[in-house]
Amino acid sequence: MFDVIIIGAGLSGAVLAERFASQQNKKILLIERRRHVAGNCYDEVDENGILIHKYGPHLFHTDFEDVWKYLSQFTEWDVYQHRVCAMIDGQPVPIPFNFNTIQKVFPKNLADRLENALLQSFDYGQKVPILELKKSADEDLRFLADYVYEKVFLHYTEKQWGQTPDQIAGAVTARVPIYIGRDDRYFNDRFQAVPKKGYTALVKNMLTHKNIKLLLNTDFHEAVGFHGREMYLFGQKFMGRIIYTGQLDEFFRNKFGSLPYRSLEMKFETVDAEHFQESATVNYPNNYDFTRITEFKNIHPTKSPRTTILREYPQNYVAGINLPYYPVFNDEAKEAYEKYSAEIAKYARIKPVGRLAEYRYYDMDDVVKRALEVYSEMSS
Repeated sequence: MFDVIIIGAGLSGAVLAERFASQQNKKILLIERRRHVAGNCYDEVDENGILIHKYGPHLFHTDFEDVWKYLSQFTEWDVYQHRVCAMIDGQPVPIPFNFNTIQKVFPKNLADRLENALLQSFDYGQKVPILELKKSADEDLRFLADYVYEKVFLHYTEKQWGQTPDQIAGAVTARVPIYIGRDDRYFNDRFQAVPKKGYTALVKNMLTHKNIKLLLNTDFHEAVGFHGREMYLFGQKFMGRIIYTGQLDEFFRNKFGSLPYRSLEMKFETVDAEHFQESATVNYPNNYDFTRITEFKNIHPTKSPRTTILREYPQNYVAGINLPYYPVFNDEAKEAYEKYSAEIAKYARIKPVGRLAEYRYYDMDDVVKRALEVYSEMSS
């Protein structure tokens, strides 16, 4: 009955299901463990009439025009440019740390001197990773780096990852830059927006094709089985392809051990006020056990006498208890992932795709880009 089985109805699975169904007239079975599509992008309207992101804020931004055009087939957009503040010494200041932030937290003379030192060492508009700045020969820049490291980076990172910064791969620390300029936007991509009716509606539009059969609330092990390298669907031999977007260790029932992740506890709260904070997201690097507060009215403007906020509390991932949000990049994890990657490569008709299956951090546009590239590869 089916040509392709896709496991996971997040962005990766939805893109590939839509492409195979619409472009090649393939019959698709899309299996999803949760009771909803859209993965961690899932959103819904709450009791206050506010569109909330159930798994934390998702803000779409990209420089990939092909990704923008592809998704625009399935949604209209509301232009949205994300701004984030960090609570430093009792006041919210813009991050990434930039010239506006410098003027807010330092006396005028010192702030001007720091700006000049940055401009002499770096190009205007450049993003400089904070750990790179710490290596500077300039005394003022080292002072600035130490300040940002302590006030913005260190404790936030320790909370988010449960590790000290020197234990974390550079790909993570590079995400905390100083911006040489006055652009307060958190992202600088060409296209920045949120789907007018939300991400869930976008994904549902992708999956409306008659060739796509969606099976929710189902663990893939309940439907798909193996005898050696032969694959079975509901006990019948399956000769098509499988695209797997779930956790790679779960596919093999953790035969090489569990891959480590960090998780989050999401605590939503109704506030009896029209607004709670000025920006959509405020980070709390110090003195709090949560990392950030998001107010969804600032992402999806809504007329309501109350507002909804979300506090995020980082925690270790425990299978069956919470969700895997962020892969933990260290030597032990890399070694375990390579074993799983080599194992799944033995199955010629199975393709792992996406954040969990490839054990790497993808932004949303990267997920879509990767899925489109995989479709092209599998179609050639």
